[in-house]
Amino acid sequence: MNLLTALLLLVLGFVLLIKGADFFVDGASSVAKKFRIPSIIIGFTIVAMGTSLPECAVSVTASLANNNALAISNVVGSNIFNLMVVCGASAIFAPLAIQKSTLLKEFPFSIFCALLLLVLGYTSFNLGRMEGIVLLVLFLVYLLWMIFSALKNRQEIDEDVNILPTWKCLLFIIGGAIAIKYGGDFVVDGASFIATKMGFSQNLIGLTIVALGTSLPELVTSIVAARKNEVDMALGNAIGSNIFNILLVLGVAGAISPVAFIMENVIDIILLTIMSSYVWILAWTKNHINKIEGISMIAIYVIYLIYICIR
Repeated sequence: MNLLTALLLLVLGFVLLIKGADFFVDGASSVAKKFRIPSIIIGFTIVAMGTSLPECAVSVTASLANNNALAISNVVGSNIFNLMVVCGASAIFAPLAIQKSTLLKEFPFSIFCALLLLVLGYTSFNLGRMEGIVLLVLFLVYLLWMIFSALKNRQEIDEDVNILPTWKCLLFIIGGAIAIKYGGDFVVDGASFIATKMGFSQNLIGLTIVALGTSLPELVTSIVAARKNEVDMALGNAIGSNIFNILLVLGVAGAISPVAFIMENVIDIILLTIMSSYVWILAWTKNHINKIEGISMIAIYVIYLIYICIR
């Protein structure tokens, strides 16, 4: 690969990410309206699962190769990014109105998942097969919970709303997910090559470009959803992805091959829990996150980024 190829990959990657997210959100939004399912539940499930594909693919591949030492760091780093940058950036484009049920159920559950990971890891500094199975069982419970919520909270269809045909919904969701996945890969590959050529260390590239790359699907999809006034879907995507990353991604990784914990992982999970509590409090006070609060969340992430680069 040369510099020109890397730049072309970077541009192509961003185009795929943006257009893929456009199609993905339109398809998911139509599915929500067609089946009278609240947008936030679609965000917690279909959208969250689709945008978690990069983390899942990386962790499963690494586990099969018995090389998953960075699995915890990848997931925790992505979760912090999803929470602080994805939600923060979405709030800058449109205030993130948060339903009371989300504040009482899904948001606390995402914090519980982080605390559970901390307990499982800290007790033995190892996420083994039994712990992985526990996470996967919880993931199945979570999915059943979301299905039950979808059936319980079905909405009336607005006759004036344009709903895509079923085949087009599936095409948009699957095609959008593929474009998002490969777009993220191209951005990471292109940016990593350029950063290496500029003399940046592999450690710094891993903590910044690769972490950003695996979370780009969540970021672009949530921003697109916010700009289309699908704010419920934007928030559901970020929180749902965090739950998926811990329960599904680490559950699969641990079940395939034990994952080692290091002290930095423990510190990062504690920071993730603190940041989650901060955002939860922001949302609880006014039932929404506004532009100023979104900026404060991004500022906190920048401070965290500086910390992990110098520690």
